[in-house]
Amino acid sequence: MRVLVTGGAGFIGSNFIRHLLATEPACHIVNLDKLTYAGNLENLADIERDPRYRFIKGSICDALLVNELLRDGFDALINFAAESHVDRSIQDARTFAETNVLGTQTILEACRRHQVPRMMQVSTDEVYGSLGPSGHFVEDSPLRPNSPYAASKAAADLLILAYFRTYGSPVIITRSSNNYGPYQFPEKVIPLFITNALAGESLPLYGDGLYVRDWLHVQDHCEALALVLKDGVAGEVYNIGGNCERANIDVARLILSTLGKPDTLIRHVKDRLGHDRRYALGTAKIEQALGWKPRISFETGLQETVRWYEGHAPWWTRIKEGQYREYYRETYGDLSQVSRQPSVM
Repeated sequence: MRVLVTGGAGFIGSNFIRHLLATEPACHIVNLDKLTYAGNLENLADIERDPRYRFIKGSICDALLVNELLRDGFDALINFAAESHVDRSIQDARTFAETNVLGTQTILEACRRHQVPRMMQVSTDEVYGSLGPSGHFVEDSPLRPNSPYAASKAAADLLILAYFRTYGSPVIITRSSNNYGPYQFPEKVIPLFITNALAGESLPLYGDGLYVRDWLHVQDHCEALALVLKDGVAGEVYNIGGNCERANIDVARLILSTLGKPDTLIRHVKDRLGHDRRYALGTAKIEQALGWKPRISFETGLQETVRWYEGHAPWWTRIKEGQYREYYRETYGDLSQVSRQPSVM
């Protein structure tokens, strides 16, 4: 099986590549990533010499490059490439529209032209909007996004379903709840809180801290994605959730407790604009259709994640100190000079 992974140098994408190589010995993967601020080849340093893996620097908005790649033939494309931070989307919505909407359309059209047998879009529970104190979002819940990020992902999802209905494109959408685990960029809440606590800095908590998220360990997510890639039905949407709701303030307290730090490090800050109160995903469809359930409890997964960040201080310290790009160039050279001609297997 030959798979083109877009956005594979990011948090979930890099974990997925590692998982697929470990579980599918015959799999060959090409990783196309633009290497924006959150893309990091260090995330894949342990497999970069694997003969089944190739990296190509490039954007999913580059139609010429995407078509060049797909011309060589792939069994599947799975799209992780996205601008994904809500706060950044509030500051600059245009970038999110370009990457998340136009980039997805570029991929869809290239897959259609080259008759790729399967295209998977990794989406988010945020497309559904905010949920009241009870109930769960299901796959046919209305899309009511409340941030520019969520709106761009919802638009991409609608494009994908339109390609299925109009052209019969073999597309699948997955929507996951909040992920956590190793290699997550430290602007996201859990790695931000962990690394701040390790540095003895305060944990900035939006508003009253009672915003609720459903947490999913990235390894559970990767296992679900691999299953959908293999057995999912074209034209379908699959929710992937951890069935593990926690208020943000409780997450902060658990991190501090794990590290033996005082709750006084929590600092309430001005609330985010348009902040969704609660997300929760119903996962009956993927459980019944594909037999998937999350395996890692939040307490176990969070403790392992805390220990990972404790043991990888150079990785996140470089990022948080703004030295990341310099390190990147020193380690991997000037990647802007990588040829546009794809080097695939």
